Amino acid sequence: MQHRMGPGPLLDARGRLTEPGWATAEVKTYARAAVKAPKWRLKEWDYYAVLGPRFGLALTVADNGYMGLLATAWMDFEAKTATNGAAMLGFPMGRMGLPETAEAGDIVQAHGGIRLEFRHEAGGRRLIVDQPGFDGGKGLKGEIFLRQPPMDRMVIATPFPNAPRAFYYNQKINCLAAEGEVVVGGTRHRFDPAEAFGVLDWGRGVWTYDNTWYWGSASGLVDGRPFGFNIGHGFGDTSAASENMVFLDGVAHKLGEVTFHLPKGAHDGGPWRFTSNDGRFEMSFEPIVDRASATDLGILRSIQHQVFGRFSGAVGLDDGTRLRIDNLLGFAEEVENRW
Repeated sequence: MQHRMGPGPLLDARGRLTEPGWATAEVKTYARAAVKAPKWRLKEWDYYAVLGPRFGLALTVADNGYMGLLATAWMDFEAKTATNGAAMLGFPMGRMGLPETAEAGDIVQAHGGIRLEFRHEAGGRRLIVDQPGFDGGKGLKGEIFLRQPPMDRMVIATPFPNAPRAFYYNQKINCLAAEGEVVVGGTRHRFDPAEAFGVLDWGRGVWTYDNTWYWGSASGLVDGRPFGFNIGHGFGDTSAASENMVFLDGVAHKLGEVTFHLPKGAHDGGPWRFTSNDGRFEMSFEPIVDRASATDLGILRSIQHQVFGRFSGAVGLDDGTRLRIDNLLGFAEEVENRW
């Protein structure tokens, strides 16, 4: 039985989760001052992925305590390529000032030749990127508006076993229709809100040292209706709730556990498969391109495979209705962090 959270503070006076569970809105109030773990253990990030039929953009601003990160990526689904850009800064320890809520607060960061702006506006969010040195000097520059009408989202508060002051508070907002233009290497690319959609991954938490997570997400139109999903597992104590949720017309449908079945060579381009314990999420996934990155400094290690591709299968809604999904663009990832 999954527990649905009510309103209130996220952490108690001892820095422990007041109520593990899930919700469809930001019901818990996160406060950096309430965290009782060392500052270098606190990880905070905003990540956006915006995908159209032929290309996609990913942007990240992260304050991981001992390391800050600005990251960019451009995916060309026709050429089957992914190009990454990144800038790091040492020991920000909260000085990057990431908002304590996903509902308000702009992010403006410029480091190492990358400038990123994540701004709230009436009716949605605006993403601005400027990186003249991207891809060996070809350059990456653009502005995208993500429409966000009133709608449900995936919210989860997850504890970690044997680490009472560790937690992860996560929000995923799917189905953000995207409109704008990005220039890569002098070529202009238009995002059309009739066919391009974004997702926000908003994460705040104190993590344990060694974790591997699995995450999948897709947004688009099914029979002309806004549809998306969030699936994942792999870390923390999820006995109170999973992060698995389907969205149709802005309404969430809660799922149970979803298992990721990776091919023998997990990142060799072979198909993935997904099954759920309640039979409501049965999907195959055909990869297009693996956006891979690796940092291995011994004690610090991050191995990431974010694989973009197309999902096909069936999902079950809360009322028993089953939807057929055909070639829905999204991604599935395996990430190993020792941090």
